[in-house]
Amino acid sequence: MTIHFVNEMEYLHRDILSMCSTVEELIHDAVDGLKHGRSELAEEVSVRDREVDRWDIRIEEECLKILALYHPVANDLRRVAVVMRIAAELERVADLAVSISERSAGIAEHAAFAMPDRLSEMTEEALSMLHDSIDAFVEQNSAAARVICQRDDLVDKLNRELIEEVVAVMKRRPELVEPSLHLFSVIRHVERVADHATNIAEDVVYLVEAAIIRHPRLHR
Repeated sequence: MTIHFVNEMEYLHRDILSMCSTVEELIHDAVDGLKHGRSELAEEVSVRDREVDRWDIRIEEECLKILALYHPVANDLRRVAVVMRIAAELERVADLAVSISERSAGIAEHAAFAMPDRLSEMTEEALSMLHDSIDAFVEQNSAAARVICQRDDLVDKLNRELIEEVVAVMKRRPELVEPSLHLFSVIRHVERVADHATNIAEDVVYLVEAAIIRHPRLHR
């Protein structure tokens, strides 16, 4: 493939890294606002989400231009396809940040409502998976990507435990049902961040090995 194609792909890789960095910050800010009752962050997160939307559109347009100009095949074609898929996954994670920040207002109205400590652990693990999946993409490291897929089990475990904790609070203190429902949604949103990180890791395996590992039951 021509040097122009290589340069175009390097630009796209930098765009993906910048997009991921912004998305990570959005999730951090959304959860931090939730923990500290800063409901005013919702508007700021929403504004920055539009920045991520612009990244997504620009990357898709660049990928389509590359497909039209260079007609890549085999590994080069997979690279372009994977870049488009990763941008879409990151855009969805940014949307989750908006949803988390919107739940802050409902929880902030209940000063007596305590946030579970393990929510931070779950968030950090989900964001670590997201960051590491992008690293695996840049390094084209399918072994690291497969490890990330396995790490989703920990987030799923924390998800179940936190949901059980929230349900227990609702049973014990009916007056906290409303903020508990908001928190229930937050927990599920964080779990979805890990799912998107897993999707990116699976795309890395596809890029490097030309193997589709989604829906493992279909390959048994």
